[in-house]
Amino acid sequence: MKSEKEKMLSGELYNALDEQLSQMRLDARLHLKALNDSSEDQEKERAEILQKLIPHAGQGLWIQPPFYCDYGTNITLGEKVFFNFNCVVLDVMEVKVGDRTLFGPNVQIYTATHPMDYKERASGLEFAKPITIGEDVWVGGSAVICPGVTIGDRVVIGAGSVVTKDIPSDVFAAGNPCRVIRELDKK
Repeated sequence: MKSEKEKMLSGELYNALDEQLSQMRLDARLHLKALNDSSEDQEKERAEILQKLIPHAGQGLWIQPPFYCDYGTNITLGEKVFFNFNCVVLDVMEVKVGDRTLFGPNVQIYTATHPMDYKERASGLEFAKPITIGEDVWVGGSAVICPGVTIGDRVVIGAGSVVTKDIPSDVFAAGNPCRVIRELDKK
């Protein structure tokens, strides 16, 4: 029989109140508190906190606190990724981010979702869909990236956009719902 964590990571309905998952979220909250309470002159301490919180991060990760996530361990980041103030990553399932990707303030990345059927939703079970964001992407402030979305390489997502569907590489996309506005030069 699968554990609730195994169900969560495979996209099945799972119980988020499971003891193991609750403890993992609590551990993440403690790391987040330490990160969010730290000052810029505590570079070594921040690096140690981030290594514990997001162990699958490339070199040069830069996070402007406050920052929030569910687990941290389900986030995989490339080299030189930047999160501006007040970003949220609900990493119930894997969130993969490529090298040199930038997130504006208040960007929200949601893998977690709930059943559409109200009876099933009332059971308290939830599920998740992974998110993949390519290399050299810039996500404008207050954008929301919904469960199951893939964003290609070298994409610019306009501020305030709600990304509900996949976005191909080399485009500027914006709006609610987010849609391709134009192609970008491939220099």
